[in-house]
Amino acid sequence: MGITVVDHPLSRHYLSTLRDRATGTAEFRRATRRLSYILTLEATSRLPETEYRLETPLSPTTGYRPGRPLVAVAVLRAGLGLVDAVVDLVPDVAIGYAGVERDEETARPMAYYTKFPEMRERTVLVLEPMLATGGSLGWAVERVKEAGATHVVALCVVATPEGAARMEREHPDVEVVTAAIDPRLNDNFFIVPGLGDMGDRLFDTP
Repeated sequence: MGITVVDHPLSRHYLSTLRDRATGTAEFRRATRRLSYILTLEATSRLPETEYRLETPLSPTTGYRPGRPLVAVAVLRAGLGLVDAVVDLVPDVAIGYAGVERDEETARPMAYYTKFPEMRERTVLVLEPMLATGGSLGWAVERVKEAGATHVVALCVVATPEGAARMEREHPDVEVVTAAIDPRLNDNFFIVPGLGDMGDRLFDTP
């Protein structure tokens, strides 16, 4: 499926707000939410649809609704910042959680929690804002597939070539939607230029 970089002026604007080290916690949260709407719209743009008949004030016409239920799985912690936008756009979305943290020395994912709704016959959005090495996202995607998911889309704020290549190699059936692909990782496996630690900035923790 590959990777889709959202090409939209507002996407670039909100991402710039997130990148700016001078952006405070409240504005960081607002920009995250607003960017999440744009990412969610792109990630759901190829959902199947079903038709139904409805009455406007003037005449009958055809209406449309999503043809497959939606699940959003937030990769803790930073993925929580993307949940509200998904819920606003799809109020009956089921929510799951995947708890994984990265070993700061090896960049390998260390799992500590999963809680998923029913996955079969649903489109699953995996919310992982920072696609660095691809370890955490790959682990989360593997878990939702084990739970029965067959239609998976990943939402990221920033990705790297390394992370995108790993997802394409390990999960070629998963589309990755991101606001940007940054050029590299530093020696500590942080995305450069990136936006710092998204979880810390969202939740105002050191």
